[in-house]
Amino acid sequence: MSDITSRAIDTLQAVDIIACEDTRHSGSFLKKIDVKKKLVSYHEFNESERASQLLSELKSGKNIAVITDAGSPGISDPAYRIVKIAVENDIEIIPLPGPTALIPALTASGLPTDRFFFEGFLSNKKAARQKRLSQLVDFPHTILFYESPHRIEKMIADVLEVFGNRQVCVAREISKKFEQFLRGDAESVLAQIKAKPLKGEIVVVVEGNRDKK
Repeated sequence: MSDITSRAIDTLQAVDIIACEDTRHSGSFLKKIDVKKKLVSYHEFNESERASQLLSELKSGKNIAVITDAGSPGISDPAYRIVKIAVENDIEIIPLPGPTALIPALTASGLPTDRFFFEGFLSNKKAARQKRLSQLVDFPHTILFYESPHRIEKMIADVLEVFGNRQVCVAREISKKFEQFLRGDAESVLAQIKAKPLKGEIVVVVEGNRDKK
């Protein structure tokens, strides 16, 4: 709650419609900041269809805010298609800075921050996941991934197998009550996860290939 900016609140109070992933989730949040607006749901399964509908509202003169359940819209969350169709139709886009797990995880990781690569989510299939990691094995700069708590143990095991015992940081629940950072080499971090499984939203920060710098 305390991460939201006054500018974001002012914007949400000024628009006509708020497009959100889950109207119940967002409705509860908006109630706490005293914002009462028409809510329209959009998510990865209806985003294309909803984008066209929202475009009609925009063309009629309405102002629309796009929010997500967690993180910044469009960063491994829906919103890209909505923004794309608006840009294609000369609709003004005003991005607001705000909470996202990516940058805080990087800055707190203890790994180099001057150059980095954001991969997002890897495949949930082992073969595809390892194949993608093998394509990144020579990358010299810090690499960031998003991962679910259900796959984090397997993902770190694959990092250890493909990348070797590099330094990693597993950041959990950024900006939330149970924020946590596990830092160390991949082997030690994997042991910690096995000992106490993780919950919540996770960012994995992995050291680049130092031999390639």
